[in-house]
Amino acid sequence: MARPNLQVALDHSDLPSAIGDVVKVGAEVDIIEVGTILCLQVGAVALQSMRALFPNKVVIADTKCADAGGTVAANCQQAGADWMTVICCATLPTMVAAAKEVKEVQVELYGDWTFAQAQSWLAAGITQVIYHQSRDALLAGESWGEKDLAKVKRLIEMGFKVSVTGGLTVETLQLFAGLKVFTFIAGRGITNAADPAMAARAFKEEIQRIWE
Repeated sequence: MARPNLQVALDHSDLPSAIGDVVKVGAEVDIIEVGTILCLQVGAVALQSMRALFPNKVVIADTKCADAGGTVAANCQQAGADWMTVICCATLPTMVAAAKEVKEVQVELYGDWTFAQAQSWLAAGITQVIYHQSRDALLAGESWGEKDLAKVKRLIEMGFKVSVTGGLTVETLQLFAGLKVFTFIAGRGITNAADPAMAARAFKEEIQRIWE
């Protein structure tokens, strides 16, 4: 089973602090995400900066796009993004339009999505989804459980490359043992650590231990 990727989410509100963190961990991770808040604040400049700093890394624009998919995706691609996210409630034409402009589109799974919808995304050629525990849900006391793992497993069996995110720690990775997870996405679990580079290495070492 292939080793899952490690992605750092730059969930920052300003570019200087995002750059300050990413230069500490960029060499340790596989994928760099310009988070939604950072996209809203300084999206194009943030993407340009990540591309300049890490020309050989996959850079993601976490736009959670809901409309105007082609335009948003073209702008992200021109700024340096390889992939971008769309929200699961977006229409299929919005997703398809976005997919024409970037290398990959990832569907962010929030709220009341269905597996029937997911099948329609696959039929349209969209093969990446992100299974979420949202920040607000985590703050409300929710945590990863069997219901989440069952959904992740079903999505993988359908043929999706499934990334997971939301309050992940090194210890929670063991919950996913045996599943073909595509990417683990960590934000504050890495960037808020006393030593972000060491935190990223700890994630990578545990991923390697479990999957290899």
